Amino acid sequence: MNKIREVVAYKHYFEELLKKQPVKIQDKIFKIIEAIETLERIPSNYLKLIEGTKGLYEARIRLGSNIWRVFCFFEKDRVVILLNGFSKKTQKTPKKEIDKAISLMREYYQSIKAHQ
Repeated sequence: MNKIREVVAYKHYFEELLKKQPVKIQDKIFKIIEAIETLERIPSNYLKLIEGTKGLYEARIRLGSNIWRVFCFFEKDRVVILLNGFSKKTQKTPKKEIDKAISLMREYYQSIKAHQ
């Protein structure tokens, strides 16, 4: 399968979320990541822009009645950077989770600038 995009995790946040999940959930998360890497148009039930943010998205994972979200953003159109994630228990995505993702996104861009 041809990759259109590359998906990369920033620091350890995504890996920590992944390790805590049962294998079935890990498999489902990898399927969503594969879709992000290979589909030209990613369905919004897999990846959705978070309103009111500058380019922050949530990858949406669902298995039965369980829901997870992994925050991410695009860099240079072809790279997707994975940030933190969480198991969703409420209707709305908690503001503190979004704030954490935004702060990680800022941190990422600052580290890029520092290395130029």
